[in-house]
Amino acid sequence: MSLKIRLSRGGAKKRPFYSIVIADARSPRDGRFIERVGTYNPMVEKTHPERLTLKTERLKHWLSVGAEPTDRVARFLGDAELIPARAQRPTPVKSAPGQKAQERAKARAAKAGAVAE
Repeated sequence: MSLKIRLSRGGAKKRPFYSIVIADARSPRDGRFIERVGTYNPMVEKTHPERLTLKTERLKHWLSVGAEPTDRVARFLGDAELIPARAQRPTPVKSAPGQKAQERAKARAAKAGAVAE
């Protein structure tokens, strides 16, 4: 059985509240879990003490048994120094122009530079 440490969503529409749970990797996101080991409330300030609560002893136990944290939970655990901090993935830039549009922009800039000279 593969264990995951992941977020389980609760709260109302547009007012998320997450529980950090230990669950079987095959179970649904908000479905059955083994144990609740913390909470995450993204609606409060980053400096608020109740934004993130962790049961560190239980997390250490589950990590020693082989539970794998998801990316977001790994960031939380890295900040709490329970695991080594992972290198953050770069944020994808979906709004960047495509390759052909970039080539056209370079050609336009080169043409404008030639006219200016």
